[in-house]
Amino acid sequence: MTVETDESGWEVDPDDEWGVAVITTVGRQLKLRREAAGMRAGDFGVAVGYGEDLVYKAEGGKRIPRQEYLDRADEVLGAGGLISAAWEDVKKVRYPKKVRELGKLEAKAVEIGLYECSIVAGLLQTPEHARVLMEARQPPYSPEDVERMVAARLARQSVFERDPAPSMHFVLEEAPLRRQVGGTMVWRRQLERLLEVGRLHHVTLQVMPTDTDAHPGLDGRIELLKFEDGTVIGRSDGAFNGRPITDPKQLRIVELRYGTIRAQALSPRESLAFIDQLLGET
Repeated sequence: MTVETDESGWEVDPDDEWGVAVITTVGRQLKLRREAAGMRAGDFGVAVGYGEDLVYKAEGGKRIPRQEYLDRADEVLGAGGLISAAWEDVKKVRYPKKVRELGKLEAKAVEIGLYECSIVAGLLQTPEHARVLMEARQPPYSPEDVERMVAARLARQSVFERDPAPSMHFVLEEAPLRRQVGGTMVWRRQLERLLEVGRLHHVTLQVMPTDTDAHPGLDGRIELLKFEDGTVIGRSDGAFNGRPITDPKQLRIVELRYGTIRAQALSPRESLAFIDQLLGET
């Protein structure tokens, strides 16, 4: 059996108290069951196909185990599904705290409005596009953290599968749509994804052309999340340093800016035609 390296798992964020508590508890149970079975860490690692260092880190609550690790451990230790069942708790904390919190808000919102000035919005990115962006970060992510962040970004996209679906509005700048991130094939697939999403009945996708006049989004990203009870959460890089805001006066400013941006952008039909034209130029 091939023994996998220490990269098969994700580091625990020490600032994520809930995540630390969950992973520490799961790790303790793994260790107790292994010792009860009379297996040394090295022998156990060989049996499940992972490195001994990873075994110690998973048992010590220093590494978030993946589902396949828990399944193999369950089989080797004859736990009858009890170790595998721990995945239900682990999967809730496997992504960074900030990403989980954003995902929860998006999962509850009945309306999502987003303007991006320098990238394709994360909710619209293909896996390949997201991976290239993560790999370009400085200082660089480790390979396992790249995979973790990509998985977290894709997990947020489950919002498109909600029933009833939320109303979603996106405004993207022209410049990022022309940047061939990852090469021609990755770029083409990203444009195709934008066309697919833009044609959904609950999605409005608009493009802000480069040759337009100045608009209120030039100083950064804007996001608005509206909920069934009438509450609203907004973010604006330029106006409020990207922090979540709920104050009615501040929200009116963000909503005014976002509304102005949407009014200046190409119409949804013109935007899809523009993206289709870009796709045809490759």
